[in-house]
Amino acid sequence: MSLADLNDLEVELDISQTDFGKLHSAQRGVVTTDAFPDRKYEGFIKEISPEANRQKATVQIKVKVVKPDQFLRPEMNASVAFLSDDAPAAQSDAKPVVIAPSTAVRDGAVFLLLDGKAVRRSVKTGASSGSGVRIEQGLNGAKT
Repeated sequence: MSLADLNDLEVELDISQTDFGKLHSAQRGVVTTDAFPDRKYEGFIKEISPEANRQKATVQIKVKVVKPDQFLRPEMNASVAFLSDDAPAAQSDAKPVVIAPSTAVRDGAVFLLLDGKAVRRSVKTGASSGSGVRIEQGLNGAKT
């Protein structure tokens, strides 16, 4: 027979060594499970393994779930989204970023659907990445 303390649950994660430098002890995160993806749990890094796994190029960490409930069970699949340590004041100064698919930008403009009609809107673009191109000016949320 196995006994488990359901009030003391942890998530074990293997973190890539390339991402390991971005994390630290006690860093906060949001835990979600595959079984209940709509339920979010507060957690923090409780333990960092003193050794890396050379074969997998990972470091194991343990994230403690702060307030587990009756939905969590040992051995469930879970994932953790780690939160930045930036102060809330710094986050409030942040400007929204607008990213558009690179195929949507033609000759410095995009088309928007307004009142059922396609309207051409000139935009100023910034850096592009795999997720799209950054719109610096011309759309809501971009700089004016």
